[in-house]
Amino acid sequence: AFFLYDVLTQFAELARAREDLPFADRCLAEAKQLQKNIEANAWDGQWYRRAYFDSGDPLGSQTNPECQIDSLPQSWSVISGAGDPHRSSQAMNSVDARLIRRDAKLIQLFDPPFDKSPLNPGYIKGYIPGVRENGGQYTHGAIWTTMAFALMGETERAWELFALLNPVHHGGSAEQIATYKVEPYVAAADVYAVAPHTGRGGWTWYTGSAGWMYRLLIETLLGVHLEKNQLRLIPHFPASWTSYKIHYRYHQTVYHITLSRCTDSADASTGLFLDGEALTDGVIPLVDDHSEHFVEMRVQ
Repeated sequence: AFFLYDVLTQFAELARAREDLPFADRCLAEAKQLQKNIEANAWDGQWYRRAYFDSGDPLGSQTNPECQIDSLPQSWSVISGAGDPHRSSQAMNSVDARLIRRDAKLIQLFDPPFDKSPLNPGYIKGYIPGVRENGGQYTHGAIWTTMAFALMGETERAWELFALLNPVHHGGSAEQIATYKVEPYVAAADVYAVAPHTGRGGWTWYTGSAGWMYRLLIETLLGVHLEKNQLRLIPHFPASWTSYKIHYRYHQTVYHITLSRCTDSADASTGLFLDGEALTDGVIPLVDDHSEHFVEMRVQ
């Protein structure tokens, strides 16, 4: 439902850009009603429910013997902007408490996995407990969890979770390699979450997970957002960084971007600068003039 809300609001923007105002208004009206329905029917007390069966029974509820909490509605309540802020915060803290396994370096999709209960959610129950979508780490979902924390302003926690997801950190020793068992230099679609296979990587070279991990790092954490022919910078600095650089190629033109944190209140003024000139609208215009340009962004 949260994903549908996000689709509706984005389609409203697209329709408005194409001057289809009636359809834009319809999308926004449907999104608003959907948001009300979610808050009225999906809150479970400490997190949002995942779905309802045809019988009307909930899934992703404390009342379920299996799949009591699912990360997807919690993360997308934040990413979509549709969730009540207080509830979303509580829900994401529940994700941290119930689904983030720092000892095993993984983030479960949901817990407990499906095993012996009569609940029948479909094909995912065909996987053994703790594998792939059946309560393992499904990396798409783990990335969305990390994105959600960053969007909530939980920058340090977001970078911590990115480190858990980074495959390089699963191959730093012979012991880690023996556990992970797959290539530690490409994204894995899933990581197993139940003994005796806890921490074992699954389907590697998976472009969907790699694509979302790229977006997590470039867009959400480093904060580089391409908007047609301009860039918008929304950085999430880890506490240990004072600056970083990005070299962005736009066709045959290169933009050298330096983002820095002002560590002294009397330091240089904050703001966004292109070739020494202040940009007042917060975006970097991209022009393919076959030259090099220098961008500075200073934040507190």
